[in-house]
Amino acid sequence: MSMWGGRFQGLTASEFRTFNDSLRFDYKLAPFELQCCLAWIEVLHDKAVLNANELEVLQQGLEGLASDIQANPELPLATGAEDIHGWVEEELERRLGVVARKLHTGRSRNDLVATDLRLYALDASQQVGTVLLAVVEALLAFAERYEHQVMPGYTHLQRAQPVLVAHWALAYVEMLERDFQRLQQARERMSQCPLGSGALAGSGIEIKRTELAKSLGFAGACRNSLDAVSDRDFVVDLLYTASLTMIHLSRLSEDVIFYASGEAGFFTVSDRVASGSSLMPQKKNPDVFELIRGKTGRLIGHLNAMMVNLKGLPLAYNKDLQEDKEGFFDAMNEWQQCLSILAYVLPEVSVNGQKAQRAAKLGYSNATDLADYLVDRGIAFRDAHEISGRLVLKAIEKGVPLESLSVDEMQTECEQIDVDVFAALSLQASLARRNVYGGTAPSQVAEALRQAKMRFRGERAGLAHVRQARLSDVPAIAELIRYWAAEGEHLPRKPEDIMQAIHTFAVAEYEGRVVGCGALYVYGTGLAEIRSLGLYPDFTGQGLGAELVEFSLEQARQLGILRVIVLTRRPKFFVRLGFTVADKATWPEKVMKDCEYCPRKHACDETGLELWLGKKQKTVAADRILLAELPNLAL
Repeated sequence: MSMWGGRFQGLTASEFRTFNDSLRFDYKLAPFELQCCLAWIEVLHDKAVLNANELEVLQQGLEGLASDIQANPELPLATGAEDIHGWVEEELERRLGVVARKLHTGRSRNDLVATDLRLYALDASQQVGTVLLAVVEALLAFAERYEHQVMPGYTHLQRAQPVLVAHWALAYVEMLERDFQRLQQARERMSQCPLGSGALAGSGIEIKRTELAKSLGFAGACRNSLDAVSDRDFVVDLLYTASLTMIHLSRLSEDVIFYASGEAGFFTVSDRVASGSSLMPQKKNPDVFELIRGKTGRLIGHLNAMMVNLKGLPLAYNKDLQEDKEGFFDAMNEWQQCLSILAYVLPEVSVNGQKAQRAAKLGYSNATDLADYLVDRGIAFRDAHEISGRLVLKAIEKGVPLESLSVDEMQTECEQIDVDVFAALSLQASLARRNVYGGTAPSQVAEALRQAKMRFRGERAGLAHVRQARLSDVPAIAELIRYWAAEGEHLPRKPEDIMQAIHTFAVAEYEGRVVGCGALYVYGTGLAEIRSLGLYPDFTGQGLGAELVEFSLEQARQLGILRVIVLTRRPKFFVRLGFTVADKATWPEKVMKDCEYCPRKHACDETGLELWLGKKQKTVAADRILLAELPNLAL
């Protein structure tokens, strides 16, 4: 059965069908096609195109197909259907009879495939986001394991200045965090539903497209039908993000390959994730990293192909867009695989501490420190640079490190050099001198690692179950707050007050239901408070409370807030998340204004805690309450 055969009298040539048909690759869209069909028959029933019995028959048939596809994803390939849309209709008609012929009423393959592909992209990008954060987590663990280890830093692939290994790892954390942000932004843009746009001009059935979009899990409906059926920007967005992520993975791989080579020897890749040579018994090859480096070109090629495909297309749908899928499917698969294997192998990489530190001292990497030493003595930097360069040349001629020159030898170039120069030329002094924000000084790296771990927890929370609240969440949030107010844990809040402050709320979802909430309230003092935090009891102990807190902390970080506070009767929960006990008396008076409405105002049993997102401006005395005395909380 053809979906378009009524206009045609002659048979379709087999050569054309082989060239034209897409089932061999678009069968991967089957789960999303069936998801769209299940939502669409509800629309048809609402518009009286289907009666209740027909709706039930089609629902059962589609759910049966979905179960069969789950059991055997390649089931459609056993047929001769043109594409996944044709296969679904043909299979339904074979199983259910003529009622299946009503399924396509009011829709087109154009808006249907555009919706299928967006649903696929949302699902695949969610999986990619998970493994991308797994790589970030592995890099953070690597940085923590080797936080104090020194290695050479390079420019032009020549030893330049010493850096901490953790500083190197955190550089890639920065890159991958930007990739994660790009991925999330792409997901936000693609969460618009084309279904109901018809072939190009809109559906002939007056449907509620926004409600249809929500039922499919989209944030909204595409605003223009011409754009909706022909837009593949979301494919380009993901291919670009994939390509840039792979470029970052390729750079990391190149570093590891070099650092693990016999010429460097700073890193060792374990036998578990390396291979040998079929000819040379001594070889140990870092194949994983070489493959990642090689696959990068493959993904960049898919991006280029997609952009060239789109560059000359007139509105609206054109068959050229059938070429959007094979490269896209391959790219999403390879992207996820490369991230997954990297997260697996990074713990198998170790640092040869002695060799790395010894190498950090070579190459006259302390020459800049000598110049800085001279600047401290009032010598202009350009003169100090020249003096240091001449002393490096003298050391090279003697075949010794810079610090092995005697004071007398150094004074031949500059009389202001004294015996304290040797302390300035030490590895430890070189690192400590880079004590600026973003520098490699141990104190800066420790703070950067702390901040990165907090950001990671917030990013993981946002990807998992927690999201920004919407107006439609107000009833659920109000119900949660009423529940906890009745338990004496929250102050009551009116739904209209929640609606007015909805932008401050986040919600935790579980299987489509709002089961938790929390708000980030910003005071005029620049402090922010996490309040109205709670979960239904059945959902405690699953990490959702921590995810809500981490999501709010990430919001605060994005706003540039340095300190977040909380008042709670369950302080131990917040201590586990990095908060420290604080003296409420030191907080601005307006922070405590809600206490006027608290029934326990004169017998307050809440503990004040705070967390610094930026560098602490003062030391907080956390020993006023012993952690062992704090109550437990199962959030």
